[in-house]
Amino acid sequence: MALPPRPKKRLSQCFLVDHNIVRKIVSAAALQRDETVLEIGPGRGILTRALCEQARRVIAVELDRSLGDTLSAALAGIDNVELQFGDALAFPCDTLPQGTVVVANLPYAISTPLLFMLLNAHHRIDRLVLMLQAEVARRLVAKPGTKDYGILSILTQYRAIPSLAFHVSAGCFRPKPTVSSTVVTLSVRREPVVSVSDEPLFIRTVRASFAHRRKTLFNSLRDEGFPPEQILPALEAARIEPGRRAETLAIAQFAELANELAAAKSL
Repeated sequence: MALPPRPKKRLSQCFLVDHNIVRKIVSAAALQRDETVLEIGPGRGILTRALCEQARRVIAVELDRSLGDTLSAALAGIDNVELQFGDALAFPCDTLPQGTVVVANLPYAISTPLLFMLLNAHHRIDRLVLMLQAEVARRLVAKPGTKDYGILSILTQYRAIPSLAFHVSAGCFRPKPTVSSTVVTLSVRREPVVSVSDEPLFIRTVRASFAHRRKTLFNSLRDEGFPPEQILPALEAARIEPGRRAETLAIAQFAELANELAAAKSL
């Protein structure tokens, strides 16, 4: 049998080889026999095969077409897997059945845009089990007032309930990655944790507030294009001091601020 292709540095490929970690990931996914799984980055298929044993259907999306023969050999005899080659960022999530479970070893270089894409498909996805860079995982669960708290924390917790599951050592991969990894579970909320009148404005408000992390909230919003004559009344109505910094605000306060900015815009 031909040897699998060598890992590609340009794709930052590090393949999971530890079967115990595979078992822990499958356990964290808590799959039911009637569920569909979307796996992003099946690599050499070690996790894919285990997922197929637990779920009704597995859709595995792989960017690297050179892994085709390796995956075909690893998944030989399995009839409930659909292997697709392409960019996961272009995957049509609207085609997924409701209640899909996502299990993925996300490419670390594009983990944040992939996560936001998946959370935007909240009407299709029930939960996610993701292998992430440990630093990113900490940001997902961070609380206000901590150094890890920021845009990723708020926009993730707005749509999901994230939880750190377990750490994965570098020795569980070939080749060994230079960063630490953590598996995170995210239970997708049926409704956002806070009510906002204008979701794009809420997202813009959060991003603008953290755009200049060392600046005050007022200055950061102003520098990101919000009219000063709208910022001050909105902050006052939301009972937020203009001199506060973004990392001190809870999600509910960002929602209230965004709602007040939306009201100011409509005047």
